[in-house]
This record gives sequence, structure tokens and C-alpha cells, in this order.
Amino acid sequence: MKYNISSIPSAQTIVELCRKASIKHIVISPGSRNAPLTISFATQPFFNTYSIVDERCAAFFAMGMAQQLQEPTAIVCTSGSAMLNYFPAVAEAFYSQIPLVVISADRPEHLIDVGDGQTIKQPYVFTNHVAYEANLKSDNREDDNTLIQDFNSNQIFNALQTCHQNQLPVHINAPFDEPLYDKIDAQNVDLNAFEFTNKDAFSQVRQMHIESFVEHWNASDRKLVLVGVNHPDDIKIEDLEFLTQDNSVIVMTETTSNLNHERFFYSIDGMIAPIELDDKKENLFDKLQPEIVLTLGGMLVSKKLKAFLRRFKPEFHYHINPYNAYDTFFSDVIHLQYEVKEFFNAIKPQIKAKTSDYFTYWNTIKNSREIQTENYIKNIQYSDFWCYDFIFKNLPKDILLHLGNSSCVRYSNFFDLDTQTQVFCNRGTSGIDGSTSTAIGSSVVQNKSAYLICGDLSFLYDSNALWNDYTSTDFKIIIINNHGGGIFRILPGDKHDDYFHTYFETQHQHTAKHLAKMYGFEYNRVSDKAGLENQLPTFIKSKSKSILEIFTPTELNDKVLLDYFEVLKSSNREI
Repeated sequence: MKYNISSIPSAQTIVELCRKASIKHIVISPGSRNAPLTISFATQPFFNTYSIVDERCAAFFAMGMAQQLQEPTAIVCTSGSAMLNYFPAVAEAFYSQIPLVVISADRPEHLIDVGDGQTIKQPYVFTNHVAYEANLKSDNREDDNTLIQDFNSNQIFNALQTCHQNQLPVHINAPFDEPLYDKIDAQNVDLNAFEFTNKDAFSQVRQMHIESFVEHWNASDRKLVLVGVNHPDDIKIEDLEFLTQDNSVIVMTETTSNLNHERFFYSIDGMIAPIELDDKKENLFDKLQPEIVLTLGGMLVSKKLKAFLRRFKPEFHYHINPYNAYDTFFSDVIHLQYEVKEFFNAIKPQIKAKTSDYFTYWNTIKNSREIQTENYIKNIQYSDFWCYDFIFKNLPKDILLHLGNSSCVRYSNFFDLDTQTQVFCNRGTSGIDGSTSTAIGSSVVQNKSAYLICGDLSFLYDSNALWNDYTSTDFKIIIINNHGGGIFRILPGDKHDDYFHTYFETQHQHTAKHLAKMYGFEYNRVSDKAGLENQLPTFIKSKSKSILEIFTPTELNDKVLLDYFEVLKSSNREI
């Protein structure tokens, strides 16, 4: 096979091993030091290459693709501070268990800390947030290239294999000496000895783990199952069906769990917040306190749930996940390192339903609160709460939906989204910095309409995400613009202090109108109920990439939400 590739052996090795590892999507940010990689990736038809200038956006864009594909994607940058802009996405990928291959070009060692431009100490920068660090040796000077080639080949192979098998980000730092642009027709490195293996199948569930879990589970009258972030293809509703036959079990889910069932509790804060306001909250929390907690999936959004379980601790906390487990409730989590389906299949024959009022008691409250919610929304003023309800009720069902962090993902958890809607949010580090970039990257590899719902600060913070040539015509953004960080009005603190508006809420009067025009998005704005009712259907039907900016009343949004919790409080005493 003829190539038009870099003459530098380490560049050839990186590219060829990426090919052998079936890493097809390569996101490249412009630069000179990474020219050997850019030339080699861009000229091979095997790879789908993307050019994105802003490295932070590029990393989240690639992470969005890896999130959907559940297989590694790669990002390539030049030397110096360019690599540091990858860090937010690297950290998010680390905590969200997303396979991302970071490939940074570097100066050779003799040019570091001597006053050369675009040089920093690149090795080990990501150490605490990657599963493997491959710091290569420069091989285009007159050195012993055989030893260097063996070292580099093994390091690259180990990094890519680790990324694939652990579903975690890895870093390959490649120093290149000049000349950087020399090319050859065929690679001159032999990599036939390197063959990648599939992810190891997780071992059969151990009998000792089955016996321990079953003993604690069957002895408990109050069992709480919590499902956090879950890719739609991982845990499925049929995997949990058997839990709905047991009145000693409550299953709580969040929007990002992508699971829905009539017996599941989807509005966690809608359950807990009204209890916090009650004079008899201690008694109510005692009755809600589980004896055993089983957690599935990734990160949980609800801070109220975490606060509740950290105070009213379960006797046992089990977490089922092939890779890791967090002791979120400070109750000595027991990690069952299996796939959920395999573990449940192993324990189901020994699980016994118990006579208990745990589900019945709280389900009655849940049903009452759902009725109260519908009645409340019918009568509330135009606000964030009303807008989110209207949007979620009227969005198309079979879509890819990304949610921004802070208020957006929290509001979504009050509503029962359609099971066909696939929901994603960057909950690994819960930052606002890459929501738009991730959503666009996700949409590139999905054959369905994609929507992003985010706040105004999140959108403005990541506005460079729109600077690319890959956004599809059916990609749509809904911005809830409450003129600042509206979530800070809900959190404790004096909203009237002079510094609040500037340093917490960060009030502003910016809009997305001019950004939309610059990047070729259709743009519309609304600021009342009638406007949203009229514009949302048109926005959905549009065949162009579009932005709908919804302006809501800053001073009213928090009051509507807090009043909602007060209304729900009345159902606490209906049992």
C-alpha cells in the first residue's frame, strides 16, 4: 500500500497502531510541531479526520464521538499550551469512563527549558486523570533508533490497549525534532508483531459475591436502587424488571439514566426537597432510610439525595460496575466488578420478594406529587420551570438530547421524558465548559436529530464549539437565557448583596443572535408563553441548524421553583 506519510518513525508508529486498533476518528488542531501526525492521519483514507482550531472544543468534540461510539477516538495537537486546553475534556472523560486518546506533539528533550518557543513540561501533565502515560523518545536525530523504536512501539501499543480495555483516556506525548514536513511513500517501521485484543470478558460471577449480596438483600425490608448516568445500550429496562415485583424495593432514576418505568421514581428532588421543608422531616427521613442501597451506572446528579444518604446511611451499599465504584455516601461501598445483566442473572434465582410497605408508602406520595405538579404548572407564571415543562412535553421523541450542566440537568429531573429520547450530560466533572462541543461531536456519529438544551452562561462559555464545518443541518440548540447563573439564586446565600450579581450570578445582557449569524445558524428568540408556544413547533420543523433563545425572568425563576417544593410538602402528611 502506498502512503504519503511522515518520514519520522514514531509518527508512523502512532498512526499505524491507531489503524490496527480501529481508531477511525481523529480530531486535529492546527500547528507545526504536530505536522508529522497531521500529514500521516489526513492522507490515509482509513481515518475520518476533523480540523478544529480550539483545542478545548476539539477535545470535547472527540469525547462526544467516543461517548456515542463507546470506542476510542483520538485528538492531536501541537506542543506547548495547546495540550493544556485538552485538560477539561480529559478529566470529564476520566470520570465519565469515556475512551479518549490524547496525542500531543512535543519538542525533543534538548529543547525544553532553554527558551525555545511553545515549550512546556508536557510529560505526566495528565497523570492523575489518565489510565496510561506514554512518553515517547525522539527518533529523528542520529541516535540508536532500534532501541528507541522498540520502546516507542511498546509504549504506544500499551496506551491504546489500555484505553480500549479500560474505557478511559490515555496520553501519548511524542517529541519530534525538525525537519517536520518530510514525507515518504511507504512506512518503514514493522509493526506486524502488535495485535490488539478485545476487552476481556468479565469473569463469571463468583459464588461468594452472590451469597453475600443475597443474604443482605433478602434480609432487608427497605431496599433502594439508584441508577445514575447510563448509556442507553448498557443497562436496559428488562434488566431491572424483576425489581418492580418487590414492594420492599424502590428504584430511583434520573434523566441521564435513560431508564423509565411506571414504578420508578424519576423525580428524586421532587421527593426529598419537600421533606426537607417539613416540621416532621426527621420522622419522614427515618421512614425513607434504606437498609441496603444498590447503585448502578455512573454519577448521580441529585445533591439532595447524596446529603440524605450521607446522614441517613444504609447498612450496606453495593455498586455494580465492571470498572470502579465511588463511596458516594461514605458507607464503605462494596464493589461488585461485573456487568449488571450478568450479576442480576446470577442472583435472580435466589432473590425473594418481601412483604413490606416501603414501596407502597412512598409510591402513594409520588403519585400525589405528580398530580400536584401538573396542577401547579397549569397555574404558574412564565418562568424557567414552565419553559422546561413545555419543552420536554413537545420535543420530538426519538432524538439525541444533550443537557447543559447546573440548572438545566437539574430541571430535567422533575419531568418524565419519553423512553425513546436518548439523554446525555457531562456529569463526570459536571462542568459547563464543553456542553456544546460534546453535543456536536455526538451528533456527528449518530444518525438522528440532535438537540442541546443549555443555559446562557454554558452556551457563551463554549461558543467556539460552533466554529467547525461538521455541524449537521438537523442540530438544534435551545438556550434558556435568564441573564446569568440562575442556579445561584436557588442555592443558599443573600441574593441582595452587591457582589452577588457580579461574582455569583454574573448578570449580563448578551444574546446568541450575532454568534448565530456568524456561524450560519437560524436564530429566533422568545420571551413569553405565547412566543414559546408559537415558535417551538417551527423551530422543531426547521431543516436548518437552529438556535432558539428563550429569555426568562431572572427575579422570578427561583421563587417559582421554591414555591413548587412548598406545594409538594402538603403530600407528606397524606399517608
